[in-house]
Parts: sequence; C-alpha cells; structure tokens
Amino acid sequence: MKIRKIAVIASFLAIGILFAASSEKDKKFPNNNNQEMVEEEGELTRAEVQEVNEEENPVDVVTITDPSKLNKIKKSFQNVKWEPNVQAEMAREQDVIVTLFYSTDKNTPERRYEYRIWFEVKTATIISNKESEGFGSLDWENTQNLKNALAN
Repeated sequence: MKIRKIAVIASFLAIGILFAASSEKDKKFPNNNNQEMVEEEGELTRAEVQEVNEEENPVDVVTITDPSKLNKIKKSFQNVKWEPNVQAEMAREQDVIVTLFYSTDKNTPERRYEYRIWFEVKTATIISNKESEGFGSLDWENTQNLKNALAN
C-alpha cells in the first residue's frame, strides 16, 4: 500500500516535470519551420570575418564594428531558413568564417557564434555552431545584403 502511494506520487511528479519542460520549449521556438529562436540575443557588438582564399587557406581576420554594417548582418541572419540538428558536409571549404559577438549587459561575458558560409550564385549556405540553428540557407536578396555588409 505504501509503495503504491509512492509510485502514484512519483508518476504525478514525472508528468508535472514533463508538462513544465514542454511549455518552456514552446516559449523558445516559434511554429514557423524551425526559424530562429525567439529568445533575445542581445546587442551585436562586433563581427569577425575571415575569408578563405583559392588555395582554401584562411587569410587575415577583419573586425566589423560599424553599427550600420552590424545591423545589416543581423537582419540578414534573421532571415536564414534554419534546419536544426542537420549534419551537413560540403564539397569545398567555406568562402568565409563569420563570428558574431553578442552582449546582453556589462556584467556578463559576450556570447559568440561561429558561422561557416558558402556563397553560391544566388544563395548562401550557412553552417552554425549554435545548436538551435545548425544548417541554413539564405535567399538572394539577403545573400547580397550579407555580402555587402561583410565586404571590406
């Protein structure tokens, strides 16, 4: 009898935990084809851009701090169609590696996310190290905006 009561209480507790976890998940992800997370990233403070040359070797890192360029970069990334949990392998090295640095306040360290980008004729393919993003693609207009913002 005592064991049965404990089992019933444990079952209700487990159901409550599962219910709470699923309602937290719904707050973070919108219902629009695994787009970006709704949670606020903070302010984009800088972007580091490292191009890869024809021999597939990385070249010098360029840091972007211009607010108008950072705004274009952020808007472009907001339009990426993400497919989380997709492991992609590309036939060639990326064209550029972009690291975005976000700050929420002065008392916490910056968050940084790395993106490997392949520019195609009319689109871009992006692989993120951010678990909620994974593999993504960008349409022609946003690809052009991103290219222009990353250009030296």
